[in-house]
Amino acid sequence: MGMDAKSKSSPAPNSQSQAGKPSGGQQNRDPVQEKTENMEKKKGRKGKVNAGQKHNSHTCCGCGFPLLIAALQLLLGVSITVVAFIMTGISSSLLTRETPHWAGIIVCLVSLLGFILYCITYLPDENTSMQFIIKLAYFLLCALGLVVCILAVAFTCHHYTQINNYTCAMEDTCVCKLNPEDPIARSFVYMGVQDCSDITSSLKLYFLLQIILNLTLALVCLISCFVMWKDRYQVFYAGFQLGCPAEQQLKV
Repeated sequence: MGMDAKSKSSPAPNSQSQAGKPSGGQQNRDPVQEKTENMEKKKGRKGKVNAGQKHNSHTCCGCGFPLLIAALQLLLGVSITVVAFIMTGISSSLLTRETPHWAGIIVCLVSLLGFILYCITYLPDENTSMQFIIKLAYFLLCALGLVVCILAVAFTCHHYTQINNYTCAMEDTCVCKLNPEDPIARSFVYMGVQDCSDITSSLKLYFLLQIILNLTLALVCLISCFVMWKDRYQVFYAGFQLGCPAEQQLKV
């Protein structure tokens, strides 16, 4: 009887120990799962931060990289063109190099390409050839706009310094000389002018305005070329971004 009681009472601890094992296993698994979940959350946060940094890496006043520069190029290009045609209206004798509407028109076309670049959907690592070609073309045209604006500044500065030394007299038209005492001094005839003050004051002011506008536009083109050259054409944000490389790798 005693042996039977011991044999009957002995399985109880074993059943308790077996019943206790699953609970202990569950307690051991929970911290591991929590650690993995925390690691995934941290990775997700880092991915979002990196994506935000890439998205905002080239923004100014809340605008993407090409948008603000293209808008400034269009505004300054239109201003230069309008002022140049006003100068042509004062006197038809002005040469084409002295009324730099050609500089304004060229940069306006460059700005339109900048708007196209901004509207193209951004893909990482240059997955589309169109995106790379437009970026390269925009860089080269910005460099061309820089050179054109510097040439316009050189021509307008030369004529501006001449106007400062003019001595003008009204005959049938306005005739200006650099040195009135020299009989063989070069004279400049401005057709269609009713008063020489239009040359010595109004036209002089327009030349000064052209110098300022073209210098500003040259600086904008230089900044655009610098940003694209610094980032080697491929790693700057342009246009609307669908996703970052980190998110695509997580999806894969």
